[in-house]
Amino acid sequence: MASARLFYFLSPRLSKKTSFRRAFSISSHRLQSCMSAWVIDQYGTHAVLRYTEDITTPAVSSPTDVHVKVYATSLNPLDLAMRGGYGAKLLKLRRDPFSLGDSSAFPLVLGRDVSGVVVDCGSKVAHFAPGDEVWAAVPPWKQGSLAEFITLSEYEVSHKPQSVSHTEAASIPYVANTALSALVNAGGLCAETAPNKRVLITGASGGVGTFSIQLLKAWGAHVTVTCSQNAEGLVRGLGVDEVVDYTAGDVHEQLQAMDRFDMILDNVGGETEQWALDLLKPWSGSKYVTLVSPLLSSTDHSGLLSGSIQAGCTLHNKALQNMLSSGVFYRWGFYAPDGPALDEVRTLVDSGKILPVVEAEFPFTQVPQAFLKLEQGHARGKTVVRVTDEEGSQADALKESDPSRTEDAEVQGAVGQQ
Repeated sequence: MASARLFYFLSPRLSKKTSFRRAFSISSHRLQSCMSAWVIDQYGTHAVLRYTEDITTPAVSSPTDVHVKVYATSLNPLDLAMRGGYGAKLLKLRRDPFSLGDSSAFPLVLGRDVSGVVVDCGSKVAHFAPGDEVWAAVPPWKQGSLAEFITLSEYEVSHKPQSVSHTEAASIPYVANTALSALVNAGGLCAETAPNKRVLITGASGGVGTFSIQLLKAWGAHVTVTCSQNAEGLVRGLGVDEVVDYTAGDVHEQLQAMDRFDMILDNVGGETEQWALDLLKPWSGSKYVTLVSPLLSSTDHSGLLSGSIQAGCTLHNKALQNMLSSGVFYRWGFYAPDGPALDEVRTLVDSGKILPVVEAEFPFTQVPQAFLKLEQGHARGKTVVRVTDEEGSQADALKESDPSRTEDAEVQGAVGQQ
């Protein structure tokens, strides 16, 4: 994988500076000390979401920082989990490993995707300048993108594809970085190794699944997916080769009738691995990569040390057992921040090989409704929030009153869809 990472670093970003710029004035933003955002002040359910205009605007504090005006963001299942406190202990350690500052997570801004425009840059930023249109995936240990502005490191940021809007672009970065980490770093696949490989994706109609389908097909892999019958049209439209409807009968039985797979990407977790592992080709270097690991939940329940040890032992035991019994590599996949990887995704998007899959859009005033939509489950792509319109003013100007006090009809409509 070192070579793949080196390839990303040697992408056109380093050989030719790419600039997609707008006319953009930064002076007023440099003077803005507070911004509007949706935050939580404690972990909990839907009621903890709060709108504020008094959260401190993040500043450029490092030579490699890139300060971005947020045009659009999208919600991921991780946002729901983090709202409830998932991963709080490990993320706190990552945020402040030596407990040198105020390590309180609150007020916490959620949102892991951003598409926007650069406002300011640190002195050592070489590849971005004010006015550049960019996109990025926000690491879970950083303040999120449900806000007017965000500051990220240069390595986490990439120039936005020219062929899509900010709203469309915001649906991609986090799932792209997650899928690439799982498929490339854990799964050993890339454009050179994927052709004709047989890959099974479970739970394929969500954000990671729909992106992975398109990436693997662009690489020349044979892709089989599991999903419900009403998602079949979506995934077939993205180019899958075989669809297994898990509501139409025993999914294991249906898959056993097919040739075995070189890799399985598991987006579901739970009991999936109990029936899926024997679908892999034995003694051929095949890999089972799950994105549902117990690491964060173990540290939440048992503490950092004990939880990490428990999770490590679980991974070691499963990996050893599967290697000894069938020669299958068992691995966990995780999100990894990687702006250079998004450079490669940008090329695929602009060439039409990867399309944004947006299921629903909400204005910034309706972030609570966007969360309600996500809570319904059975995603068919991504739920996107428009923070700023394409002309640069705030999307659907916020009401004078607190927008979290939505009209009864709006709330009932959102809840009624569950």
